[in-house]
Amino acid sequence: MIIGNKEFDFEKNAYIMGILNMTPDSFSDGGKYNNLDDALFRVEGMIEDGATIIDIGGESTRPGYTRISDEEEIDRIIPIIESVKKCFDTVISVDTYKLKVAKAALDSGCDMINDIWGLKGDESMANIVASFKVPVCIMHNRENASYNDYMIDVLNDLKESVDIALKSGIDSKNIILDPGVGFAKDFEQNLQVINNVDKIVNLGYPVLLGTSRKSVIAKALDLPVDERVEGTIATTVLGYAKGCRIFRVHDVKENIRALRMSEAIINS
Repeated sequence: MIIGNKEFDFEKNAYIMGILNMTPDSFSDGGKYNNLDDALFRVEGMIEDGATIIDIGGESTRPGYTRISDEEEIDRIIPIIESVKKCFDTVISVDTYKLKVAKAALDSGCDMINDIWGLKGDESMANIVASFKVPVCIMHNRENASYNDYMIDVLNDLKESVDIALKSGIDSKNIILDPGVGFAKDFEQNLQVINNVDKIVNLGYPVLLGTSRKSVIAKALDLPVDERVEGTIATTVLGYAKGCRIFRVHDVKENIRALRMSEAIINS
């Protein structure tokens, strides 16, 4: 897969996506990087630590989040997209489910869209992604968190999103899937989807795992948000063994070291 100006070989390699939240209210690091200089310093550090993709978000999507206007989200992310592109040779992903925000981000040079609603939040999102010919990460999510047969329902939901993508002209080579840990799932369901993520891998697309510092780790270990790095690492190692190839994390250095060790063992 080509993302931006870089080639990603998901057959042989795994990659770290570093999180940059340009928000005052994100559950883990809200307000830390709202200043442009602080944000660029954060990006530089994540790249030095081994992140290949920087995922920029302008609206918190934590449980109970308050939706902001398209204009406010655009104002938060466009300056940092432009500055990162100017200062660093890295791939930029934008975390949004809004059409206007996605278009503004793509116009400003972002390389892929990370959609928490799996192209179902705005019926035109798939069309704009297709028109720019960029990759899209399709995350599992749903309004109704009631399931009949949990993993089968998750797989079918993702297949529906993939169908939307393909029918809108998105190249199958530009599709990435995400199990949606923390979205429309309770604690046990989050554990189950992580443990069964290989079933999503078997759909035939690269899979991104995003568990970093999330509530599933908090509940499993009874730890505050700033003490969840080891729990996150455990999911990265397990996820890699089950076939995930992109890991969206806050703590880049620690996770990439664990990932490289896992690669060395599994590929030996």
